[in-house]
Amino acid sequence: MRYDSAIHINGREISITEPTYFIADVASNHDGDIGRAKALIHLAAEAGADAVKFQHFKAEKIVSDFGFSNLGGQFSHQAQWGKPIFDVYRQYECNRDWNEVLAETARVAGVDFMTTPYDAEAVEQLDPYLPAYKIGSGDITWPAFIELIAQRGKPVMLASGASTMEDVMRAVEAVLAHNRRFVLMQCNTNYTGDLENFRHINLRVLQSFALAYPGMLLGLSDHTPGHATVLGAVALGARVVEKHFTDDNARTGPDHAFSMNPDSWRDMVLRCRELEYALGDGCKRVEGNEMDTVVLQRRCVRLVGPKKAGERLDAGDLECLRPAPRGALPPYRLNEALGRTLAVDKLAGDCLYPGEVT
Repeated sequence: MRYDSAIHINGREISITEPTYFIADVASNHDGDIGRAKALIHLAAEAGADAVKFQHFKAEKIVSDFGFSNLGGQFSHQAQWGKPIFDVYRQYECNRDWNEVLAETARVAGVDFMTTPYDAEAVEQLDPYLPAYKIGSGDITWPAFIELIAQRGKPVMLASGASTMEDVMRAVEAVLAHNRRFVLMQCNTNYTGDLENFRHINLRVLQSFALAYPGMLLGLSDHTPGHATVLGAVALGARVVEKHFTDDNARTGPDHAFSMNPDSWRDMVLRCRELEYALGDGCKRVEGNEMDTVVLQRRCVRLVGPKKAGERLDAGDLECLRPAPRGALPPYRLNEALGRTLAVDKLAGDCLYPGEVT
């Protein structure tokens, strides 16, 4: 394969056999306050995040003020922002003077520091602090920028919201041309938090990705309320999950309303760990905790009435009842006893063992 089926981030293995790697995306929820940014890192770590991620953009490098001003209105989640798009991006920029402080705070909190960079300058400035990169859905049609990041040689995670399979394959090729350490993430980029969005998450795309790229690491970048989609994605093979994170969903700001909070994040991780235990390895067997119930719930061949050694066994002499002591003759082997004779005396209700008939 041209890609790795397992990668490592700061020594942590990410693979189909390892627990899901959770990325808490603070995004703009720092609200321009470094104190809040640091506090959110610690809160995310305490809630069970493996990484805390920011978004590094500069308004003039990501949006066109002229373009949005002449778009004819504001749409989707941006319709609720109440001020020009350019001004919102300017207000919620992540101050790049914070880079070292945020990275050190994450180290102290015991989580990985990550970001989504949106310009070449951000890549250059942040690279010393990052163990991996996340590329946002909005840049999936910008191969040159994808390649710029891939060439850094660090694990790359790519969200695929609002894209076609053709878009995905183009972007995947841009990464794989330079980098084997890659995670492909299903995503839906409607950030309104509307329950209707569940109809559009399309988790089965993960199956399509798995068919197109067998063994590729998969993930989910999600913006729906709660964690139903996360559990579904993990069941379908995702092992990286990204959700927005805040301390208060009622705060004013572009990302707070649809973010997870410490309580809902912790619950998501716990439920996911339960699911991971439940998924198993796919090998059908009598499980270790079922050994006793094999005896209690299975049937075995038993004598309807007492029989002496040397007596013939006919259909009316036998019945199949619980329990089934280990080694007793199972119902599917009942024909082995019919027409044969007992080698030992048996009481009514006794179970029959294979060596007791001749």
